[in-house]
Amino acid sequence: MSEELTPKAAPAEAQKAKAAPAAAKPAAKAATAKPAAAPAAPAKPAVNELKPQVLAPEALRAEMERLRHKEGMDFLVNLTGEDWMEDGLGVVYQLENTQTGAQACLKCVTTDREHPALPSVSDLWDIAHTYEREVYGFYGIVFTGHPDMRRLFMREDWVGYPMRKDNDPEKDNPLRMTNEPLSDVTHSYELTADGQLVATEHPLFTADDYVVNIGPQHPSTHGVLHFRVALEGEMIRKIDPVLGYIHRGVEKISEQMTYPQLLAMTDRLDYLGAMQNRHALCMCIEQAMGVEVSDRVQVIRTIMDELQRIDSHILFFSCLCQDLGATTAFLYGFRDREKILDIFEETCGGRLILNYNTIGGVMADIHPNFVKRVKEFIPYMRKNIKEYHDIFTGNVIFQNRAKGVGVLTKEQVISYGCTGGTGRASGWHNDLRKIRPYAAYDRVQFNEVIRTEGDSFARYMIRLDEILESLSIIEQLIDNIPEGDVQQKMKPIIKLPVGTYYSAVEGSRGQLGVFIESKGDKNPYRVHYRSTGLPLVSVMDTACRNNMLADLITIGGTVDYVVPDIDR
Repeated sequence: MSEELTPKAAPAEAQKAKAAPAAAKPAAKAATAKPAAAPAAPAKPAVNELKPQVLAPEALRAEMERLRHKEGMDFLVNLTGEDWMEDGLGVVYQLENTQTGAQACLKCVTTDREHPALPSVSDLWDIAHTYEREVYGFYGIVFTGHPDMRRLFMREDWVGYPMRKDNDPEKDNPLRMTNEPLSDVTHSYELTADGQLVATEHPLFTADDYVVNIGPQHPSTHGVLHFRVALEGEMIRKIDPVLGYIHRGVEKISEQMTYPQLLAMTDRLDYLGAMQNRHALCMCIEQAMGVEVSDRVQVIRTIMDELQRIDSHILFFSCLCQDLGATTAFLYGFRDREKILDIFEETCGGRLILNYNTIGGVMADIHPNFVKRVKEFIPYMRKNIKEYHDIFTGNVIFQNRAKGVGVLTKEQVISYGCTGGTGRASGWHNDLRKIRPYAAYDRVQFNEVIRTEGDSFARYMIRLDEILESLSIIEQLIDNIPEGDVQQKMKPIIKLPVGTYYSAVEGSRGQLGVFIESKGDKNPYRVHYRSTGLPLVSVMDTACRNNMLADLITIGGTVDYVVPDIDR
């Protein structure tokens, strides 16, 4: 099956008609004509290019079982749905062995656009439950054997599949002012011997379940989120997350944008990871084009990423304190966070939406006061971390509400793809700054903070300890920012070579990945963001089961999902 979309051949008469004028031109003029410029391409394959193994639907299941059980591919890094038009609908899978670091990439395509179906892998990796629902909602691909084929982000009464190339979402979906109908049943599908899809209905809740609604707007979430919670007394038996209340269709919009225009989207995915998100996109484009940024840019990006991480972790601390009733600690955190936002504003002109990283560098050089203010912030923040522990960490009420609550095992966080602090609190070494260093992370010494308890208290402590490590990284770099250009000279129109590319950074909440498929045009054919938060909200059902309803707030706060990053 062809990986590229090839245009239909023009009739011979049309080809002759096009050639005739050129043949009639005078020889002298033809001699002076310059040959057409060849499209730019890197001298060697891009370091981030994916070369997926193509599988037929009937061969996918056996190969996935082999990779999971024989090759130890226990981490489903990413799952991207795509529409290759006449070549079919399908999925690109990215897998990783967390012990050896070995990676695999597979592509599976079905040419049936009326009733597309692929076998589910949700029993092999827990996060596939969520990823496959996302693909179903956007592309209409049914995953046979999946226990819950509902749309993830779209309303249940949405008509059509908006990520298909031939779909016009606005045509059949006028603005609705009514509440979304939420079904209490779902369906699974199986493929019969004659190729027919047979649906089986399953209840989401039993008659004995007492269901309460947390949300769709709740102070413990960083955005609009809705949990339907089944209770037995005060014990949680099941959580059904309802997402998409602030879904903006970023990936669909991106297909109509040029590569520089894409940058504005990343800051708005997660305002607590704006620097890191844009860094990931710029790095993906730069690596695909073979562009190398200066050492000065690499160091500046690293410092900015770590300031952003501290900003995020301080807000994590503040909001958790507020959720649990510790208002004074909440105010302490916001006091300290303001200093980082002031530093950002002086250099970037923004405090939350920063717009700093660009393709080939950064928007502008650091402010003359930048080094001085950062160096003043380092000892200030180290002192105040002790204050956080004094006023909140040591509180016996908090410890009783956090220790042993919402325990996740190492196997569970890997299966759900919970990277970042949530994964590291359960013993999973997943820090990309250590595993696959980028920017200037190979020039500094720091510790990957690991705990093994896997409970809410461990997730809390991970974030506070990571603040100290981020301060150490910044301290090693701030007096050693090399001289050099802050922006490579780029062409006005940026085109990526034909191919599929993926780059990732260690965001504030875990691995933020950017998947781009290019057909060689100025617009991307497909852009997909590996959300850091989607695995985190997916694991909430597992983390909360058999805990008290009041514990949901603590668990959700320490898991640390941010809803705009999830909804995209």
